Amino acid sequence: MSTNSPTALDRRSFLSLSALTGGGFLLGFYAGISSSGGAELGQPTDTSLGEFSPNAFLRISPDGTVTIVAHKPDMGQGVTTSIPMILAEELDVDWQSVKLDIGRADSAFGNQLSGGSRSVPNSYDSMRQMGATARAMLVTAAAQIWGVPEAELTTAAGSVTHAASDRKAGYGELVAKAKTLPVPLASSVRLKDPKDFKLLGTRVGNYQNRDIVTGKPLFGIDQKVPGMLHAVYQKCPVFGGKVVSANLDTIKTLPGVKNAFIIAGTDNLVGLMPGVAIVADSTWSAISARRQLEVQWDEGDHANDSSVEFAKQAAELGAKPEGMSVVRNDGDTSAALATAAKVIEANYSYPLIAHACMEPMNTLAYVQGDRAELWSPCQEPAGAARAAAAATGIPVGNIKVNVARMGGAFGRRWFAGFAAEAAIISQKSGAPVKLTWTREDDMRHDEYRPGGFHHFKGGIDEAGKLIAWQNHYVTFGVMGRGRGGESLQAGIGAGLDGGQFPARFVPNFRTVQSLLDCRIPMGPWRCPGNNAFGFAIQGFIDELANAAGKDPLLFRLDLLNTPPLPNAGGGRGGGFGGGFSAERARGVLQLAAEKAGWGKRFERGQGAGIAFHFSHQGYVAYVAEVSVSKAGALKVDRVVAAVDVGRQIVNLSGAEGQIEGSIIDALSAAKYQEVVLERGRMVKGNFAEYPMLRINEAPTKIKVHFLRSDNSPTGLGEPGIPPLAPAVANAVFAAIGKRIREFPFSKTDLSWS
Repeated sequence: MSTNSPTALDRRSFLSLSALTGGGFLLGFYAGISSSGGAELGQPTDTSLGEFSPNAFLRISPDGTVTIVAHKPDMGQGVTTSIPMILAEELDVDWQSVKLDIGRADSAFGNQLSGGSRSVPNSYDSMRQMGATARAMLVTAAAQIWGVPEAELTTAAGSVTHAASDRKAGYGELVAKAKTLPVPLASSVRLKDPKDFKLLGTRVGNYQNRDIVTGKPLFGIDQKVPGMLHAVYQKCPVFGGKVVSANLDTIKTLPGVKNAFIIAGTDNLVGLMPGVAIVADSTWSAISARRQLEVQWDEGDHANDSSVEFAKQAAELGAKPEGMSVVRNDGDTSAALATAAKVIEANYSYPLIAHACMEPMNTLAYVQGDRAELWSPCQEPAGAARAAAAATGIPVGNIKVNVARMGGAFGRRWFAGFAAEAAIISQKSGAPVKLTWTREDDMRHDEYRPGGFHHFKGGIDEAGKLIAWQNHYVTFGVMGRGRGGESLQAGIGAGLDGGQFPARFVPNFRTVQSLLDCRIPMGPWRCPGNNAFGFAIQGFIDELANAAGKDPLLFRLDLLNTPPLPNAGGGRGGGFGGGFSAERARGVLQLAAEKAGWGKRFERGQGAGIAFHFSHQGYVAYVAEVSVSKAGALKVDRVVAAVDVGRQIVNLSGAEGQIEGSIIDALSAAKYQEVVLERGRMVKGNFAEYPMLRINEAPTKIKVHFLRSDNSPTGLGEPGIPPLAPAVANAVFAAIGKRIREFPFSKTDLSWS
């Protein structure tokens, strides 16, 4: 949707409503169907409205107070600040005077899912239109009150001015008149020219920063209500296992324990898994009692699964010429490889990893009869309500969700099994119950980022041109996975997109996929799929450049300058199809190289690497400079980023923070993170066994450059992840001549002499 062609609104879709408190001016907005297929901002319902009604996005009170609803859950990506900024810009108000209404969950707002880097792009045009329409109505109100032409009026900092008569009125003075006016048609409302923006593109601190650093109870784990009990929930260490029996009578006699009971669950790895609940007067009492819990489990058919065995199976599958399914097939790869001047083979792999959110999963639930209320740090309020409804049998419309700020999510809190657990425990306890997972619960019962194994072959001709690409990709699959049927399906975030680069730029290109049957819950981890695909693909491209005797930057640019084949298939939201622009990819590569001084010489043990990736409609390139000691200690000295996410950066400090955070997050995952499966269970349970990047290991210097292109703005939470690991790995090769082909990097001996 172009910003020059805002969503068309009719008079019924854009509502002017009176507040019950003081005759305020409230605007609700219906954005229609977003490009992702859901109503992004919903039609307000006809209910009684209070000062902070969830049935409208904007309220202007007679005293001039402007309140904007921040309707997307925030997990640290800053959408509670950036999305209201868009509306405030078009409304022409001073940001310092704006109040935000945060944490409301209501079907009136449409799709409140926060994820996939879609929050800003799916809201951008709609929020602009809403702000501009409100501003237009206030201008009309002033013109009618003063009897002057609207064209002679200007707005700034929450007021309307008529320079010719030296009159000025704050928005609050105009609401009584404005709310009597008909809502203008969208086609008659003019949006600002971006060159006149005063707020967008500036640096604005997160709206809740002060509350966060002063310890205000914003997060799910902080929530309290009178009479609240506390719970823990013990699930089978083997995924899909069921409870046979437990020493409940003994547990019920322990200090502070109020109750203990078995929950059958749904046994489908989605939503409510079977387990034993312990309810107590404090979290400590519940955790202490669980240490004495003895459960006999039916561990099912996957009690002998292991990471080692899966790796062996993947090697066997990858050695075969064909996979279970053909992802993409262009030209004749076998023939091209047979005639190539050089054939390069390499295997890349990466393990399952945990989300490892700083705040473990938790939810406070209060079920009373056929109604329930949740206080939950979740990415999708409607999803939490559905999960609770499925667990308790309460109609989803009778479940209210209060969205708490999330202490990290990265895709994990899209799955709301923890909300289902809290709801059914409250229902069985007849009291409000706060369920808190321990760190071990969180690590051993995650929705893991899928692992994968890439078996590459590439063909180079005499001129050093890439003429053939073959990838047998092996990853994890689950039977059914709650989608119906019993077919083996790739875990969420595991399926390889047929449009992934260099598809369309290589005349003979073939990708096939095989699945390993497992019982492991898998879900999206920051930049699903692409977070690992980028490492494997950009790493192998670097190997091909080296084999061709070409500079890694020029090799990539040559590929991108190749006339692309027609786009046949592929192109999910995270992949290279569906609008991939070689021009934009070249742009970020060239900018990153220019700003980093690409081509300079380094001493032995130091080097620079380059990589780029396209995902979630964003283009990111990194140049990483590293030092590797003779003992093999890796230090990332500098990262230079070039980012193209469209024509408008909403919040510059937030945008920079997202890329800087992506660099740290991606480096942490690449260097250290791995979950290990033994006897059907995850053996790592805390950070002592699952290390994260320390501050002294972070890149010494990070510089972010934004390349503005004439494209609709998109999100930044995802696309900054994929190119970091390959840029670092490629820099290691430049420094010491050793290739890193697997995550975590710590598995590769980097010592040299």
